[in-house]
Amino acid sequence: MRFKIVFFLILIPFVGFGQAVKSFQQEKDRVIVQVKEGQLQLIPLTVNSVRVQFSNGSIPEIDELVFTEEVKTPKFKLIDNKNEVEIKMPELKVCVDKQTGTLSYFNANNELILKEKAGGRMLKKSTVQAEECYIAEQAFHSPEDEYLYGTGQFQDGYLNIKGLPRRLTQVNSQISIPFIMSSKGYGLLWHNYGLTDFNPAEKNVSLKPLGVEGEAITVDITTTEGTKQEKRQDGVFGGVLKIEEAGKYALFLDVGQKMARKWQVAINGEDIINFKNHWLPPTTSLLLDLDAGTHQVVVKGEKNDKPSLYFKKVTDETVLRSPVAEILDYVVFAGSADDVISSYRNLTGKAPMMPLWSLGYIHCRERYHTQAELLENAKEFRERKFPLDLIVQDWQYWGKHGWNAMKFDETHYPDPAQMVNELHEMDMRLMLSVWSRVEKQSELGKAIEEKNFYIPNTQWVDFFNPEASQFYWQNFSEKLLPYQIDGWWQDATEPENDDLVGRKINNGSIAGERLRNVYPLYVTKTVYDGLRKDAPDKRAFILTRSGFSGQQKYASAVWSGDVGNDWETLQRQITAGLNTSITGMPYWTFDAGGFFRPRDQYTHKDFHERFLRWFQFATFSPLQRVHGYQSKTELWRYGKEVEAETMKYLNLRYQLMPYIYSCAADITFNNGTLMRPLVMDFANDEMALKQKYTYMFGASFLVAPVIKKDIKEWDVYLPKNDAGWYNFWTNHHHTGGEMVKTEASLTTIPLYVKSGSIIPLGNKVQNTTELPSDTLEIRIYAGADGTFDLYEDEGTNYNYEKGNYSIIPFKWDEQKQTLTIEKRQGSFKGMLKKRVLKVVWVNETNGVGIEPDKKCTLVQYSGKKIKLLR
Repeated sequence: MRFKIVFFLILIPFVGFGQAVKSFQQEKDRVIVQVKEGQLQLIPLTVNSVRVQFSNGSIPEIDELVFTEEVKTPKFKLIDNKNEVEIKMPELKVCVDKQTGTLSYFNANNELILKEKAGGRMLKKSTVQAEECYIAEQAFHSPEDEYLYGTGQFQDGYLNIKGLPRRLTQVNSQISIPFIMSSKGYGLLWHNYGLTDFNPAEKNVSLKPLGVEGEAITVDITTTEGTKQEKRQDGVFGGVLKIEEAGKYALFLDVGQKMARKWQVAINGEDIINFKNHWLPPTTSLLLDLDAGTHQVVVKGEKNDKPSLYFKKVTDETVLRSPVAEILDYVVFAGSADDVISSYRNLTGKAPMMPLWSLGYIHCRERYHTQAELLENAKEFRERKFPLDLIVQDWQYWGKHGWNAMKFDETHYPDPAQMVNELHEMDMRLMLSVWSRVEKQSELGKAIEEKNFYIPNTQWVDFFNPEASQFYWQNFSEKLLPYQIDGWWQDATEPENDDLVGRKINNGSIAGERLRNVYPLYVTKTVYDGLRKDAPDKRAFILTRSGFSGQQKYASAVWSGDVGNDWETLQRQITAGLNTSITGMPYWTFDAGGFFRPRDQYTHKDFHERFLRWFQFATFSPLQRVHGYQSKTELWRYGKEVEAETMKYLNLRYQLMPYIYSCAADITFNNGTLMRPLVMDFANDEMALKQKYTYMFGASFLVAPVIKKDIKEWDVYLPKNDAGWYNFWTNHHHTGGEMVKTEASLTTIPLYVKSGSIIPLGNKVQNTTELPSDTLEIRIYAGADGTFDLYEDEGTNYNYEKGNYSIIPFKWDEQKQTLTIEKRQGSFKGMLKKRVLKVVWVNETNGVGIEPDKKCTLVQYSGKKIKLLR
């Protein structure tokens, strides 16, 4: 989608002497404003969104990677007021201050939601790899009571990112998506494909090396060449932090290497951060209060680090800056978080339905070494009655053929087609790890090298080159699709370690830093488009380690990379996942139990406790998945207690599948969001906004994972809700707007259901091929009116795009105490035409916990409307 000048409707060439705005004109699809510094274009995109572009000259044409959907320009009016130019749309108004040229944004109720800072717009000439470019920057006012979310998946542990510096780059365990959501009722997409600094901190603490500390240790690490050992020793660096005025400050640490091993900063002898993992992103940030005066700073990291520590006083502003830009370009969306995400997906692409089986249990380990080993463990899952849908073959199955040769080593995998067939006979699916890196010494690598399809001086395929992308897919399609593999794990799609810096791409025609953050978008597009063409009857499912704006349209789920297993890491995954979800990326997951694990994990009781808490959290995540480095991660290997508790939560996941799959349909058809930070449903409840680790799972469940050791009770804040909340495990009813102590022994994740909810529960099953259930329990959590649309389809193909699906609407009328099961809408092949609905009226003795309840009202449902009086 390219934007071009069409024709003038209104032209006002002169506004006033000394003003920033010199003239403005309306065209068919935009308003062009001439200001002293250049040209400003305001482009209405939808009824509640507008794109802002600023250039020193005319606006250049830009290849659209994010805004791919053709949408009709909404009706808008241009109004010339005395002091401002007003662009009015149905649900958003933009005002241009004639004196300063700044923009202010108002919602449908004419309430100010966002305002640029005067003098905060900047476009400065620069260069990248000897090519001309610009540094683009925009500053906005941020009220003191504003909460901000987004920018993707970061490991710094913050949910509210107001005032926090972040550097948006793609590395292992960090996914950068330049999108923020505000509690004030707006979302903002910063439209730039390269590095972006969010709230950049520029004052620098001069750090000097102070030597090394401790003994060097050897650790096993994952690399793009497989498992390697690395010697590590702490380096110590010191400096002085001078604070002129007491207050809240933001600190930003850059370790000076492509990846960090430790973040440790002490001020005046006290650690303000001390976090480590085998791999960490190279930058992190934090907020803290500092007194005026001189502070001694010690930074510890790996001895080869070259750390820089930056700081700034936190003020009521939000700043976005891109050092490599064509123009200044951003989009503002007005409305609730759901309204914002819906409008955003309408412009960037809807998320397709994932296969039903992808929402069941996904079992990974690093790695199965042979075909026999994989099948042996698959069979044991079935023998032990552990529910499972998808088993994963991680890397290095290519063996002697070379890294990602798109071949199985026949020595260890003699008949991959038979392996997949045996899995299918067990009603199990296979996902295979396929990289974007291909070893140059392999047969495929030699062909790629000969055609000049690599990013220079790397082994990463240059997906920016359409011919290279097509060649990659051609080999993928010819060599791997015939095995009937079900899901695709596109690993290390950052590309790993931010590897586009300083390199030319697309046959040397483009500086890699211009497209530094969008490599994962190109990879997933290549695979998704290829699958839709060459395997049109199978829903695509792509799990990948990196992402960018708009990637949801490519059946893409992301995960949080190679993380540790400790309590703090668990905490940081919750905030990372919530801030990813609110950027419009609906499918996110993590390595439950952590990727890097203790060597004695099978007997380590403390790890077992942590693992169970990780697994409980995974049950209420968009995807439920276990993984682990150098581990046999099968659930029965950790003893009877772990085996029993994981079985319990697997059963719960599958019993909730009618609810989860209906939420997935809401994502596809209504642009919904499954994993929901509380700002999405309780933006006006400040106490709710302060909760970092509590979230909604769909519209009904409030989830509060336990994130500390030896917990028996857990404080849970129940957001303001007039009708209150039910404790899922006891059905005890609570009013909203209060903190409650919740039983939280190792067997229990604190879980509440919003009054007015209708929850369908299925039977205990071994996999999703046993769905839909001919008997469903329908729980009515009374107290407020409620609705639920039960969605079903064939689960594995794209027939739903042709209208082949069914919806059964449920409506609870609180005043009349009546449940209406409406006439079924639609149909599909294999649909259950008749089923038994067990309606359970929830109270403290009925419909408690996960076991089916015998006290219910039985309904024989055949698709016709039924009314039930409680």
